[in-house]
Amino acid sequence: MARKNIALETSLVVAVVIAAFVMQSVISQTQPPSLPDSVKEEAVVDFTDDGEEEVVVSEVEEESSILIPAKYDVNLADLGVEPNWLELDDYQYTMSKEEFQHLLTKVFTVGDYWEKWFSFEEEQVVIRTHAADEDREYRLAFKNDVVEKQPSSYWKGRDSFIEMNESSPLLGIKIAIDPGHIGGSYAQLEERQFVLAEGAPPIQEGNMTLTVASLLVEQLENLGASVTLLRVKNEPVNPFRPDDYLGYAKSKLEQKNAVLSGATLEREAAKLFYRNGEIRARALLVNEKIKPDLVLCIHFNAGAQPDPENPILLEDEHFHMILNGAYTEGEVAHDDERFKMVLKIVQGVHQEEVGLAKAAAVSFAAEAELPPYQYSANSSRAVNVADNPYLWARNLLANRLYDCPVVFYEPYLMNGKDSYTRMQVGDYSGLRYINQRLRPSIYQEYVTAVTKGLVDYYTSKGSEELEGK
Repeated sequence: MARKNIALETSLVVAVVIAAFVMQSVISQTQPPSLPDSVKEEAVVDFTDDGEEEVVVSEVEEESSILIPAKYDVNLADLGVEPNWLELDDYQYTMSKEEFQHLLTKVFTVGDYWEKWFSFEEEQVVIRTHAADEDREYRLAFKNDVVEKQPSSYWKGRDSFIEMNESSPLLGIKIAIDPGHIGGSYAQLEERQFVLAEGAPPIQEGNMTLTVASLLVEQLENLGASVTLLRVKNEPVNPFRPDDYLGYAKSKLEQKNAVLSGATLEREAAKLFYRNGEIRARALLVNEKIKPDLVLCIHFNAGAQPDPENPILLEDEHFHMILNGAYTEGEVAHDDERFKMVLKIVQGVHQEEVGLAKAAAVSFAAEAELPPYQYSANSSRAVNVADNPYLWARNLLANRLYDCPVVFYEPYLMNGKDSYTRMQVGDYSGLRYINQRLRPSIYQEYVTAVTKGLVDYYTSKGSEELEGK
């Protein structure tokens, strides 16, 4: 009898363990992966007797790629680190001279300032790697009739998914969803909050993007995709907080000969935290943990106010998609940004982004009925892509740091007359009569537009309309 009890107890224990394992697997599918242990340790900034800051880094912290640099470097982007140009060795002989030159001069730069950093020869391009040293360079060979290799990347493009399941058109596709900004108690700090009048409920972009992202997870998973959210609540992914950036902010302001005061120091540290450090923390998850085939960056737009002190609702709303490109002269001059730009070119990211963005634009225009946003024809920070009025190339931190195609949505206006009303109503099922029209919630409309665009793209292989150019 004792043996039977032991056997029964053992069976129950095994059953409980298996059930717990299954439950954990289900929960973890949409939870953002935790940052590597090394990035959870915070750098401690102390000051020496002579006032110089020094960063105290533990042995574990030295392994992290998200540490705050000790000092600002004028030749790198904010919080940037010196790139390893030898990583481009995997891309030797993978791209033709004509294609590289076209992308560099027509998509990724605006003007001829690239000539300071790139020198084209018949069989290779010579890239100046260090702004502080004109003699340091990297030579990237073009493919030719004798040698041609395939580019290396962790992501797979549409053509890699040979067969599609009729009921699961997104089967096998790994998607990361980045709900833009943070929201919640951080919304005011990150300046992504619109308050029309005193006492009116605030419109917080970070809250709304998380709503859309959460709805998208179930929808895309039902169609076969493997989906991961970069955040599941209105809190930072970044393990650091604004005060951790004070030492770096002080170094930056000093090197730029800017006004250095308690107020300017705190403001600069806050910007480094939410504009830069937060995106770099998410990029670490994307590139080292999730390694998706694409990232969906969910955002809402806002229009400039004639008088910020007396906000009004704007009549004309719009929508556009942002692809990586249009690096400004100052951005190309940064060693790390120049490296990332080259990496984007040789990985073939642009071609995939064009196809995805075209499909997304068609779908969004149909669902939301929003006209395209137009940048200035002489803009130094934006380039129109594929003669499509909805597609614009810009060098944003997220679409630069994520080493895969990024589908970056910028629909609606948080301070638009129509959208503001719909945002205040919130999410709901079915249709409601809003602004003299029967409509789904703005969140459901967003989800439908994103979903249809993705399905159209991945099921339209060979379609000339959606192919990147």
